[in-house]
Amino acid sequence: MKLHFPSMPVGLWNDPDGSKYHNAYFNELAGGWAHGDYGELTRHGGVIIHGRADAVLNPGDVRIGTAEIYRQVEKVEEVLESIAVGQEWEDDTRIVLFVQLRDGVTLNDQLIRKIIQTIRSNTTPRHVPAKVLQVTDIPRSISGKIVELPVREVIHNRPVKNTDAQANPDALDQFRNRQELFS
Repeated sequence: MKLHFPSMPVGLWNDPDGSKYHNAYFNELAGGWAHGDYGELTRHGGVIIHGRADAVLNPGDVRIGTAEIYRQVEKVEEVLESIAVGQEWEDDTRIVLFVQLRDGVTLNDQLIRKIIQTIRSNTTPRHVPAKVLQVTDIPRSISGKIVELPVREVIHNRPVKNTDAQANPDALDQFRNRQELFS
Protein backbone atom coordinates (compact mmCIF):
# COMPACT_ATOMS: atom_id res chain seq x y z
CA MET A 1 0.00 0.00 0.00
CA LYS A 2 1.40 3.39 -0.98
CA LEU A 3 0.67 6.34 1.26
CA HIS A 4 1.29 9.89 0.16
CA PHE A 5 0.94 13.02 2.18
CA PRO A 6 -0.43 15.58 -0.26
CA SER A 7 0.62 18.71 1.58
CA MET A 8 4.30 18.02 2.19
CA PRO A 9 6.11 21.28 1.47
CA VAL A 10 8.99 21.32 -1.01
CA GLY A 11 10.74 24.15 0.80
CA LEU A 12 10.39 27.21 3.00
CA TRP A 13 10.45 30.92 2.14
CA ASN A 14 13.75 32.71 2.73
CA ASP A 15 15.65 29.43 3.15
CA PRO A 16 18.07 29.40 0.20
CA ASP A 17 20.22 26.52 1.48
CA GLY A 18 17.29 24.43 2.76
CA SER A 19 18.61 24.26 6.33
CA LYS A 20 15.41 25.59 7.97
CA TYR A 21 13.36 23.13 5.93
CA HIS A 22 15.61 20.21 6.89
CA ASN A 23 15.59 21.16 10.59
CA ALA A 24 11.81 21.54 10.61
CA TYR A 25 10.93 18.23 8.94
CA PHE A 26 13.87 15.82 8.76
CA ASN A 27 15.63 15.98 12.15
CA GLU A 28 13.19 13.80 14.11
CA LEU A 29 13.18 10.59 12.03
CA ALA A 30 16.45 9.38 10.53
CA GLY A 31 15.92 9.32 6.78
CA GLY A 32 12.21 10.17 7.11
CA TRP A 33 9.92 13.13 7.05
CA ALA A 34 8.01 14.04 10.24
CA HIS A 35 5.37 16.74 9.97
CA GLY A 36 4.61 16.88 13.71
CA ASP A 37 0.96 15.76 13.72
CA TYR A 38 -0.53 12.58 15.13
CA GLY A 39 -2.40 10.72 12.45
CA GLU A 40 -4.55 7.63 12.22
CA LEU A 41 -4.89 5.44 9.15
CA THR A 42 -8.51 4.48 8.59
CA ARG A 43 -9.63 1.11 7.28
CA HIS A 44 -10.71 2.87 4.09
CA GLY A 45 -7.22 4.15 3.36
CA GLY A 46 -7.77 7.68 4.61
CA VAL A 47 -5.89 9.56 7.29
CA ILE A 48 -7.37 11.43 10.23
CA ILE A 49 -5.04 14.10 11.62
CA HIS A 50 -5.55 14.40 15.38
CA GLY A 51 -3.22 17.23 16.33
CA ARG A 52 0.33 18.27 17.01
CA ALA A 53 2.63 15.69 18.56
CA ASP A 54 4.63 18.44 20.26
CA ALA A 55 1.53 19.97 21.85
CA VAL A 56 0.51 16.89 23.83
CA LEU A 57 -0.64 17.70 27.35
CA ASN A 58 0.85 15.77 30.28
CA PRO A 59 -1.09 16.46 33.49
CA GLY A 60 0.03 13.96 36.13
CA ASP A 61 2.21 12.26 33.48
CA VAL A 62 -0.89 11.19 31.51
CA ARG A 63 -0.54 11.91 27.78
CA ILE A 64 -3.58 13.72 26.40
CA GLY A 65 -3.95 14.92 22.84
CA THR A 66 -5.59 18.31 22.55
CA ALA A 67 -7.89 16.91 19.85
CA GLU A 68 -9.51 14.70 22.50
CA ILE A 69 -10.57 17.86 24.34
CA TYR A 70 -11.53 19.77 21.20
CA ARG A 71 -13.87 16.98 20.06
CA GLN A 72 -15.85 17.44 23.29
CA VAL A 73 -15.81 21.23 23.38
CA GLU A 74 -17.17 21.29 19.82
CA LYS A 75 -20.37 19.76 21.25
CA VAL A 76 -21.02 22.90 23.31
CA GLU A 77 -23.03 25.13 21.00
CA GLU A 78 -22.01 28.40 22.68
CA VAL A 79 -18.34 27.76 21.84
CA LEU A 80 -17.13 28.79 18.42
CA GLU A 81 -13.61 27.42 18.89
CA SER A 82 -11.14 26.55 21.63
CA ILE A 83 -7.46 26.05 22.30
CA ALA A 84 -5.99 23.96 25.13
CA VAL A 85 -2.48 24.28 26.50
CA GLY A 86 -0.50 22.87 29.37
CA GLN A 87 0.57 25.32 32.04
CA GLU A 88 3.45 24.40 34.32
CA TRP A 89 1.89 24.56 37.77
CA GLU A 90 3.01 23.34 41.21
CA ASP A 91 5.52 20.75 39.94
CA ASP A 92 3.03 19.40 37.39
CA THR A 93 1.08 20.53 34.35
CA ARG A 94 -2.48 21.75 34.41
CA ILE A 95 -4.76 22.13 31.42
CA VAL A 96 -5.94 25.61 30.55
CA LEU A 97 -8.74 25.88 28.00
CA PHE A 98 -9.31 29.15 26.19
CA VAL A 99 -12.66 29.49 24.43
CA GLN A 100 -13.84 31.81 21.71
CA LEU A 101 -17.60 32.14 22.09
CA ARG A 102 -20.32 32.87 19.57
CA ASP A 103 -21.48 36.47 19.22
CA GLY A 104 -23.50 37.66 22.21
CA VAL A 105 -22.32 34.86 24.52
CA THR A 106 -20.27 35.61 27.64
CA LEU A 107 -18.37 33.07 29.69
CA ASN A 108 -20.02 32.62 33.09
CA ASP A 109 -20.02 29.95 35.80
CA GLN A 110 -22.95 28.10 34.22
CA LEU A 111 -21.22 27.86 30.82
CA ILE A 112 -17.93 26.83 32.44
CA ARG A 113 -19.79 24.00 34.26
CA LYS A 114 -21.40 22.94 30.97
CA ILE A 115 -18.02 22.82 29.19
CA ILE A 116 -16.38 20.91 32.03
CA GLN A 117 -19.28 18.46 32.33
CA THR A 118 -19.21 17.76 28.59
CA ILE A 119 -15.48 17.02 28.73
CA ARG A 120 -15.74 14.93 31.93
CA SER A 121 -18.72 12.89 30.68
CA ASN A 122 -17.03 11.90 27.43
CA THR A 123 -13.38 11.53 28.42
CA THR A 124 -11.68 11.19 31.81
CA PRO A 125 -11.25 13.48 34.81
CA ARG A 126 -7.64 14.08 33.65
CA HIS A 127 -8.97 15.79 30.50
CA VAL A 128 -10.88 18.41 32.51
CA PRO A 129 -9.20 21.81 32.37
CA ALA A 130 -8.19 23.52 35.59
CA LYS A 131 -9.07 26.87 34.03
CA VAL A 132 -11.54 27.88 31.32
CA LEU A 133 -10.96 31.42 30.05
CA GLN A 134 -12.56 33.50 27.31
CA VAL A 135 -10.66 35.00 24.37
CA THR A 136 -11.86 36.82 21.28
CA ASP A 137 -9.49 35.20 18.78
CA ILE A 138 -7.55 31.95 18.47
CA PRO A 139 -4.01 32.18 17.04
CA ARG A 140 -3.55 30.38 13.71
CA SER A 141 -0.79 29.46 11.33
CA ILE A 142 -0.85 30.88 7.83
CA SER A 143 -2.30 27.54 6.71
CA GLY A 144 -5.21 27.97 9.16
CA LYS A 145 -4.24 25.51 11.90
CA ILE A 146 -4.62 26.64 15.50
CA VAL A 147 -1.21 27.04 17.13
CA GLU A 148 -0.93 25.80 20.70
CA LEU A 149 2.83 26.13 21.11
CA PRO A 150 2.99 29.93 20.82
CA VAL A 151 0.14 30.23 23.34
CA ARG A 152 1.98 27.92 25.73
CA GLU A 153 5.12 30.02 25.39
CA VAL A 154 3.22 33.27 25.96
CA ILE A 155 1.48 32.08 29.15
CA HIS A 156 4.90 31.08 30.50
CA ASN A 157 6.33 34.48 29.54
CA ARG A 158 8.80 32.91 27.11
CA PRO A 159 9.67 34.25 23.66
CA VAL A 160 7.62 32.97 20.73
CA LYS A 161 9.60 31.68 17.78
CA ASN A 162 8.53 32.17 14.19
CA THR A 163 5.64 34.60 14.52
CA ASP A 164 6.08 35.12 10.76
CA ALA A 165 4.34 31.75 10.29
CA GLN A 166 1.22 33.02 12.07
CA ALA A 167 -1.76 34.50 10.28
CA ASN A 168 -2.81 36.57 13.31
CA PRO A 169 0.15 37.04 15.68
CA ASP A 170 -1.68 39.89 17.47
CA ALA A 171 -4.11 37.30 18.86
CA LEU A 172 -1.33 36.20 21.23
CA ASP A 173 -1.61 39.50 23.14
CA GLN A 174 -4.79 38.40 24.92
CA PHE A 175 -2.98 35.39 26.42
CA ARG A 176 -0.20 37.48 28.02
CA ASN A 177 -0.16 38.16 31.75
CA ARG A 178 -3.66 36.82 32.39
CA GLN A 179 -4.23 37.24 36.13
CA GLU A 180 -6.42 34.13 36.17
CA LEU A 181 -3.30 32.06 35.37
CA PHE A 182 -1.56 33.10 38.58
CA SER A 183 -3.98 31.28 40.89
